[in-house]
Amino acid sequence: MILVYFISALILSLGALFIKKKSITKILLGIFLLVQLTFTFYVFENAGNTELIYFTFDALGTIFLTVLTLISIAVVYHGFRYFSSRSTERFFFYHSALIGLIASITGAYFANDVTAVWIFVEATTLTGSMLIYHKKTATALEATWKYIFLCSTGIAIAYLGILFLSMTMTGVGIQDLSFDSIGKAAAGANPLYLKIAFLFVLVGYSTKMELFPMHTVGIDANSEAPSPIGALISTGLVNMGFISIFRVYTALSGTPIFSWMNHILIIVGLLSLLVAAGYELKMQYSSRMLAYSSLEFTGLVAISLGIGGVGYYAAILLLVLHAFVKASLFFQTGQMYRILNTHLVEESGNYMKIYPAGGMVFLIGLVCITAIPPSGIFVAELLIFKSLVYSGNWFVLILSLGLLAFIIFALSNRILKMIFSKPKRLGEEIINYTVKPVETLSQFIFLGIVIFFCFYQPQVLVDLINQSIAGLPK
Repeated sequence: MILVYFISALILSLGALFIKKKSITKILLGIFLLVQLTFTFYVFENAGNTELIYFTFDALGTIFLTVLTLISIAVVYHGFRYFSSRSTERFFFYHSALIGLIASITGAYFANDVTAVWIFVEATTLTGSMLIYHKKTATALEATWKYIFLCSTGIAIAYLGILFLSMTMTGVGIQDLSFDSIGKAAAGANPLYLKIAFLFVLVGYSTKMELFPMHTVGIDANSEAPSPIGALISTGLVNMGFISIFRVYTALSGTPIFSWMNHILIIVGLLSLLVAAGYELKMQYSSRMLAYSSLEFTGLVAISLGIGGVGYYAAILLLVLHAFVKASLFFQTGQMYRILNTHLVEESGNYMKIYPAGGMVFLIGLVCITAIPPSGIFVAELLIFKSLVYSGNWFVLILSLGLLAFIIFALSNRILKMIFSKPKRLGEEIINYTVKPVETLSQFIFLGIVIFFCFYQPQVLVDLINQSIAGLPK
């Protein structure tokens, strides 16, 4: 079935590229979403199965595939709305690359071999760069070259990590580089090789997870890509980066370097929060503001992994909820640009009066993303801070809370200014383009999911998360 999925995606992507008819392209995108939905249901029905040797339908991949599929439906819809006020010159290229990006992310979610993961991660770099350059402006070109260069550098660093992992397999009679085999061989391997391998993998794939020290890749990409693509980069690609790191972390969790890995993750998480707090306080572009918010969340995820225990559960739950909130806010920044013709916070204002539905999305989104009840993110972050208390990591707890306070202040200040304050650009006309309230439906649905999770977490999700972390030390 996974081979059928990839072949279907390839055919539909090529069809969208070469059949230069807008109506047919929309049909092809509809067919692809149907294929994506069908494949998602198939994965649920065939949990634990391995196909084509290199793909296993495990619990972690199933969680993030479900999130990706739901967000992809909204991404396609908002992409159509994005082009409703623009030239169709790039319409076909855009949607061809979009299919390729979603399919590449899906492949990375279920790849059970480090080399297979590496291949699909590289595929997301190629397809993602096509979408970042979509506007063909000088800044878009700069962001695209940065994306290609830094991601390629990250991929090369990750490949060095794979080489060191392969060195641990020498003489143990194991011929493949699956995560299960690495876990078996690593128990008796040289700890120095394992430390180097983990560091390289962490740094390399931080380009996708938007985690310190390679976080700048995602910041520039989110700023220049169309808002639907920004939503996909901040959700699907971030989750893919997490999976790529998490699988190696799990494979090495039974080795003597386990405690060392946890310390590295906590340090990286704190540095991510520090950078996010520093830049959020001076950020003036709405899209970049949201991009640095992603850095904050990935930093919390890294800290949560490093703590262990219930922190493992909280990390995955936080990523799921972050995906829905961040997608909603990116979609809304795109709509705000169509109405106000600016991404600058200082030039934005009175959004609640101009477009009440969009203003409510920003207001509810602010409550959700800052973990204020009834946001489900409050539950995830509460679990993280409880873990810090129980483990006695008081310094990490105090520093994290302090940095989060700055981030919450910065986000609140800018979002409330956009929706309530008068803009500095008084007297200038906004563009005469109407955004229909129905276009905000997907945002309200996603934010509703986040709020619902504050009161109840579906048992199927709880079971899948517990299965995903079952192999980690308690």
